[in-house]
Amino acid sequence: MPPFETFSHQADIGIRGYGVTQAEAFANGAKALFSLMVDLKEVKPKEEVKVSCQADEPSELFVEWLNQLLAVADLERKLFSRFEVEIPPTGALRGKAWGEKIDPRKQTLLTEVKGATYSQLEVKELEDGRWLAQCVVDV
Repeated sequence: MPPFETFSHQADIGIRGYGVTQAEAFANGAKALFSLMVDLKEVKPKEEVKVSCQADEPSELFVEWLNQLLAVADLERKLFSRFEVEIPPTGALRGKAWGEKIDPRKQTLLTEVKGATYSQLEVKELEDGRWLAQCVVDV
């Protein structure tokens, strides 16, 4: 099974990240998110950006993480292709994203993603021991 995937949802698009840990599922969920926006192979992981957020529930934390990434990408006009996440017991996520400035000469922009939503939101451990993090994003 791939580390991430997308799925159809009426007018929007769903994303799923899988991982051995919850943190890895969050990182792969971010890859799924940015794969909607650009071919990840076209984005070189040149610059590191740190992202942190907090929420009471793991599912809310996933939405916060994705929306923080979208905000940074929009403000700094960047795309990201590599992600790392740490989720300490306090529930405060510390993440890193690597990417580069948007350059239409090098990258083919695909779908504009407006934000992560609470629709079909799930963060859970699967029967095989892996983790799933999913939600629908507004496009």
